[in-house]
Amino acid sequence: MRYYNGRGKDVAEYLRDVDSLRKQIGKTKTIEELMGFEGNIRRRYYAAWNVIVNQEIKFEKRVMHPPDNMINSLISFVNTLIYTKVLSEIYHTQLNPTISYLHEPGVRRFSLSLDIAEVFKPLIGDRLIFSLLNRKQITEDSFTKELNFLHLKKDASKLIVSELEKRLKQSVMHKDLGRQVSYQYLLRLESYKLIKHLIGEKEYEGFRIWW
Repeated sequence: MRYYNGRGKDVAEYLRDVDSLRKQIGKTKTIEELMGFEGNIRRRYYAAWNVIVNQEIKFEKRVMHPPDNMINSLISFVNTLIYTKVLSEIYHTQLNPTISYLHEPGVRRFSLSLDIAEVFKPLIGDRLIFSLLNRKQITEDSFTKELNFLHLKKDASKLIVSELEKRLKQSVMHKDLGRQVSYQYLLRLESYKLIKHLIGEKEYEGFRIWW
């Protein structure tokens, strides 16, 4: 939101609301209270999408099972792609992808990829979605209207996959490593940080944008 607020999208109201909610997180005493704040923050964040996106989307809340409109369908598709990318990077480490810490672990799903993806969905997934929508690369015509916009057409799916690959190949100067690393490699570095935490080498701190 800060990124777009400085680029002609007035989401200052939503930023203030989120900051106010964040300041109260330290007062929580139970997981349920913490999840309540998280839910309220997400609602304000998603409400800001109506300002950020240049199309008429009327988007208010995240609905997943199943998605109930074009935006939720798009988010679900992009998030699935990110989960897959994270999982592929976890496989380059010694971590067990079925053992997670934020999401309920289970042997039938790779829930650790959901954990690590949470850190990167706004940076990689949401920004990709904003770009696709604001450039009109994805519109209502990209979806099957007969299925209530729940299904992306084949060409639209291919476009999204291609644009995500391009984004993951982009690189930034890593503040600790002192060299350029790709966005995709950032996913693997997050796994390494978790390993260092588990073996007692360095306490884990979630990824934050430094550029």
